[in-house]
Amino acid sequence: MKKRLTSILCALIATTAMADEGMWLLPMLQKFNEDAMRNIGCRLTADDIYNINHASLKDAIVQFGGGCTGEVISQQGLVSTNHHCGYASIQRLSTPEKNYLEDGFFAKSMDQEIPVPGLRVTFMKYMEDVTDQLAGLEGKAFDAKVKVLEKIAKKANPNCTARITSFYNENVWYLIVYQVFNDVRFVGAPPASMGKFGGETDNWMWPRHTCDFSLFRIYADKDNNPADYSKDNKPYTPAKSLKISLKGVQEGDFSFIMGYPGRTQRFQTAAQLQDMVEINNLRVEARTVKQKVMWEEMMADPVVRLKYANKFAGSANGWKKWQGEDLAFRKLGIIAREEQKEAELTKWINEDVARREAWGVAIEEIGKYIKDRRSAYRNAILLMETLGNIELVQKLTGGRGFREEDYDKEVDRKIAKALTAFYLDKVAPEDKIQIKGWDITKENCDKYIDNLFDSEDKKLAKDLQSAFYEAMGVSRKNASDEGYEAFKKASKDFAAALLAWNKDKPSYPDANFTMRLTYGNVKPYSPKDGVSYWYYCTANGILEKENPDDYEFRVPAKVHDLLEKKDYGRYADRDGQLHTCFLSNNDITGGNSGSPVLDADGNLIGLAFDGNWESMSSDVMFEPDLQRCINVDIRYVLWMVEKWGEATNIIEELEFAK
Repeated sequence: MKKRLTSILCALIATTAMADEGMWLLPMLQKFNEDAMRNIGCRLTADDIYNINHASLKDAIVQFGGGCTGEVISQQGLVSTNHHCGYASIQRLSTPEKNYLEDGFFAKSMDQEIPVPGLRVTFMKYMEDVTDQLAGLEGKAFDAKVKVLEKIAKKANPNCTARITSFYNENVWYLIVYQVFNDVRFVGAPPASMGKFGGETDNWMWPRHTCDFSLFRIYADKDNNPADYSKDNKPYTPAKSLKISLKGVQEGDFSFIMGYPGRTQRFQTAAQLQDMVEINNLRVEARTVKQKVMWEEMMADPVVRLKYANKFAGSANGWKKWQGEDLAFRKLGIIAREEQKEAELTKWINEDVARREAWGVAIEEIGKYIKDRRSAYRNAILLMETLGNIELVQKLTGGRGFREEDYDKEVDRKIAKALTAFYLDKVAPEDKIQIKGWDITKENCDKYIDNLFDSEDKKLAKDLQSAFYEAMGVSRKNASDEGYEAFKKASKDFAAALLAWNKDKPSYPDANFTMRLTYGNVKPYSPKDGVSYWYYCTANGILEKENPDDYEFRVPAKVHDLLEKKDYGRYADRDGQLHTCFLSNNDITGGNSGSPVLDADGNLIGLAFDGNWESMSSDVMFEPDLQRCINVDIRYVLWMVEKWGEATNIIEELEFAK
């Protein structure tokens, strides 16, 4: 079967990929995508984009933090990313006296740049297919070989790390070498009223006017190598930085995006997808309860608002996405379409004895595992979304990630009461958490929470924590147990069967936080009958949406005045307007936030920051007529830097395309 899969992959590489759909691996571009990209307008070669022997575009792209993308935009290590990617760092640097999150900030010189403890950026040096070297190995032998390959790579690449990562449900393995920089400093960002303009109301929506960017700088030691923070470190000199285009975009223009997409589910069965939707709906219910309390407290007190800004944003982003996903699944019939695909795949498998022996039970085994773990998995998620969110327990038990400066005891008390009541309403009687010395019920849960918060009794907190971990342990054991290995094999077989079935079509693996490229065009869309959207928005929409009484739609006085005067400077489009955001049909997901949107020559034209509401099922199925990537226009970004922030020092270090 290994030979069969290898021949399938070779056949895939030899085909021509279609535009729009796909999160493509960079080492495959020359054989897989170069012609298709050129056919729709790209003027670069695959070698311009990915090369391990000389500088290429991939050397300007970083993974920002643990879950976003950024790009180097100057030869002095300046990095741009989304505002919401820098949000946690900016919030943690802020105080009520120096509220960089609320008020915005731009360093007017490098000595004003602020170190960000714990923040890192990661460059991908190269990828190497090691599938053949791991073939036939299992268990300890497999793990030992992985360690050997990683050790060899680290030795050959000083100041780097190496990690072997799986693709296509563990059918393919790549060794990936990274270089990680830990001295990263905050350079600037607009005020939250612009960087998060529209808040959760506009999140995932079009039209859009959010100036979603922030700026940081990488610092290195005297030899330009990664180093911990030191006042003696110097701005990093990159192998490659992006040039910036001020030409703007027109409908149909070629565009491509490079970045680190997080997770997609395009190699999962209907049973897995149905389970995912049900679990996410439970998460939505729990977060609705939590966020209602949190938002009320944040709006009542600016100090609380600063402390809980990042917590709320992190919770709300998934909360809204999952609602859109559920709506899209139902509207587009995603489950039924996946079931039809599986019926056709099963028919094809059963037509051949060898295929039937290799893959015949994969879908059935996956379904059995999902069914067997359903109750335990649901209980585990319910616990994590409710009792697992009581911050006082983390504080009293020394939980990792707890920050006193981001904490308000009375807010936590209210959230704890609301979530505990929700938990007790949703949990099955036989699954209810058992806390030593306390039979917690709907009638006494407020009393229990008050006792915990008033006493700050570490023993009580540890009893709750122990009960939580015990319940989670039971859930995880039931959710995996003996069936997990069979499930893993079935998932691998399912992906292999799909690849073989579609051997004449190009294929790309699910996103897994590794660098990918997606390409397409600037393009409008029509979400429903009688409704058509332009491919861009202008600053006129900011003034149209402005509402001083709505926290999400405030506009700073200076921004308002600049827009009223139409003081756009060189950042105006040829139509005389300041364009804020534009649409492309590039295939992205979470993790792509902050990714560079590049033109046919590889110049920076925008930053990807969102998807559109009508295609929230896109992590599972690409919808060419509906799926759009929402990008902030780089001219809007630079207008905010220069006109609002008056940070001409930043503008002067950029290189603009002629």
